[in-house]
Amino acid sequence: MKIIPLSEGSFTIDKTKEFVPFNLDTDQLQDRPVGSLLVEIQPFVVITSKDMLLLDTGLGFTDKDDVLLLHRHLIANGIDPLSITKVLMTHLHKDHSGGMMKYDAQRQEYFLSFPQADYYINRRELDFALLGQNASYHEQKLRLLQHASQVVLTEDTGQIDGYISYEVTAAHSPHHQVFKIVDNDEIVFFGGDDAPQWQQMKSRFVAKYDHDGPKAMQLRKDWWAEGEQNRWTFLFYHDIKKPIWKF
Repeated sequence: MKIIPLSEGSFTIDKTKEFVPFNLDTDQLQDRPVGSLLVEIQPFVVITSKDMLLLDTGLGFTDKDDVLLLHRHLIANGIDPLSITKVLMTHLHKDHSGGMMKYDAQRQEYFLSFPQADYYINRRELDFALLGQNASYHEQKLRLLQHASQVVLTEDTGQIDGYISYEVTAAHSPHHQVFKIVDNDEIVFFGGDDAPQWQQMKSRFVAKYDHDGPKAMQLRKDWWAEGEQNRWTFLFYHDIKKPIWKF
């Protein structure tokens, strides 16, 4: 498998749930509100023997020409956005789902950013996001997913095309799911915000922002042990220094 990280840059986030760009060379974290977290926003492309997979979709920001940054980054890596065949979503928080769709100002409506792809989203995660009760979700944008024929709603556990498995953990968010891709004896694990950074895998860290922090901590410990034993490749969505770790 070929793995390509698609970094959208570094940001800070605080209790407002807004992502503010952060320049690692010039900005100071202490100048941001108390409790601000510094994170990378980093979707991944995984090219397998069967598919061109996109793992989560970033913030959905656009450039000065109103082109989706995610599309720009794909093209810069020699990938036509129309060649994406599957979009695997761990959850629908703004920083993971923003690039799923784009706004058409003329038609005044949203459209899916990857028209040739199937979107794999947990059924209960979508229902929860559409309640409109949590600032981490962009309810208006996500309503497009209710009637889109390309959306495949997953349940608690299952498989996609016999080589991608998914499982709901309910750790970072109530219906968060993780993915394991097994292709040609290679194993890639994508834990989204259950396993967002390399350092968290190696420490007993309970995050206050997780739905079930102790469970997330234990899952990270279990995944790291299994990954070491079975030579997994881990993909870290929020890691500035180590987006990919292979045993």
